[in-house]
Amino acid sequence: MFARALGDGAELRPLEPWQAEEFLAHMDRGRDYIGQHIGLSDATADLHSARGWLQSYADKAAADTGRLYGIWLDGLLVGGVLFRTFDVSTGTCEAGCWLEPAAAGRGLVTRAVRVLIDWAVEERGMYRVEWQVSSANTPSINVAKRLGMSRDGVLRAHHPYRGVRQDTEVWSVLAPEWRASNSTHHI
Repeated sequence: MFARALGDGAELRPLEPWQAEEFLAHMDRGRDYIGQHIGLSDATADLHSARGWLQSYADKAAADTGRLYGIWLDGLLVGGVLFRTFDVSTGTCEAGCWLEPAAAGRGLVTRAVRVLIDWAVEERGMYRVEWQVSSANTPSINVAKRLGMSRDGVLRAHHPYRGVRQDTEVWSVLAPEWRASNSTHHI
């Protein structure tokens, strides 16, 4: 087990199936806020589905196709970051996040994703890290900007979510860009 300090009483560590009850309590605290833009709150409505979702990421980690980490603030699980996809053969992965409202606005996601991108680029040799986000999700778009990502484009009416087709923005950072800008951003 490991934990990575993010500053201000926050830490990043693996989020695993055995933590399903803690994860469900966290989702219940932030369900409406989290569900504004992503389906995680719908996919983890009870203990069984929460455990299943966490297990799906444990399976991805075992297959080296994804990763999942929780963000704890003063010992309380308040959000998470992940590699939704992780394709070593192409050197491309997609990072993502969620956070309950009480923890928003503290820079936790930006700091946590910075740790993930550092690991993906420097340890695993990823060349491209993507960030896909609803055009309506301004806080998440701001994370991409703070991380120095470039907006590649918009997939118009790309994703049906709760009966409404959303535009999806695709942001990315390439390994040479990350290395060039990252030397001043270490935690």
